[in-house]
Amino acid sequence: MEKIGVIGLGNIAQKAYLPVMATLQDKYEWHLTTRNEAKGKMLEQKYGFKHFHQTLDQLIAEKPLAVFVHTPTKTHYQIIKQLLTAGINVYVDKPVSENLAEVEELYQLAEKKELLLTCGFNRRFAPFDQQLKQIADKRTIVSEKIRENALQPTAFAIFDLMIHSVDTAVYLMDEPIQKVDNFLVTNDGNLEQGYITLTGAKSHVQVITNMVGGSNLEMTTVQGSKTRQVVTNLNLLQTYQTGAVTQTSRPDWENTLVTRGFDPITRAFLKAVTNNSENPVSPKSAILSHKLCYDLVKTIKK
Repeated sequence: MEKIGVIGLGNIAQKAYLPVMATLQDKYEWHLTTRNEAKGKMLEQKYGFKHFHQTLDQLIAEKPLAVFVHTPTKTHYQIIKQLLTAGINVYVDKPVSENLAEVEELYQLAEKKELLLTCGFNRRFAPFDQQLKQIADKRTIVSEKIRENALQPTAFAIFDLMIHSVDTAVYLMDEPIQKVDNFLVTNDGNLEQGYITLTGAKSHVQVITNMVGGSNLEMTTVQGSKTRQVVTNLNLLQTYQTGAVTQTSRPDWENTLVTRGFDPITRAFLKAVTNNSENPVSPKSAILSHKLCYDLVKTIKK
């Protein structure tokens, strides 16, 4: 069996990835990295993982085919660079980095080494978002992320939260961007509202993040020339046609990690590295999502 490594066993790994990885132990030999012996024993008891390492160097010495990086963003650059330099494919949580130059450098290194660097934009793999992608002749796209009352430092909020909506818009847009407009509302250094407007030859795209919106909501709307569909919280699809609105929910038995795209993106990455096939999250589009966020951050008034 191919060896697959994991570094960073915190909240996101335990909620979104390890449950999926645990179901794939008959296909891959998982090697987890943590200095916390108690955490390692807990994960061994909970999921049956057997191989644990204390350092990245020890993990690299196992020569895994790929490594999932779930460590804090500020550590991504050095860890990814070390892995790629060692000839190891990488999957990393978004963002790759908040520094666009580092993002571009790492993707260039991956290309030079003929390796995959895949950014964990899970919403591209959410079943209902994939259905929105199939709408023909898209004219309007609105990607919204609303929080009840969650003020956060502006740059952090853009790269931690808003980037999801930005990337969903980039994924759904079917033509090159001709114009970008940005608008921010901040309060004492915290983000209240963030807007990015993307204009194409035929389509108009609006990315909206509201950190004081009175509710927790994620909504994506796509208007084509023949239909309008809205996905709410990734689990409800509404289709609007003249005189009729139909609602479709994800199956009751479907795992949340499938609904939210974590399960399918994990499997897609593993399939790609195993078969030496195309990156499931194209580098060009991933870099674009980071650039749009980076350029928005640059508009913050000092």
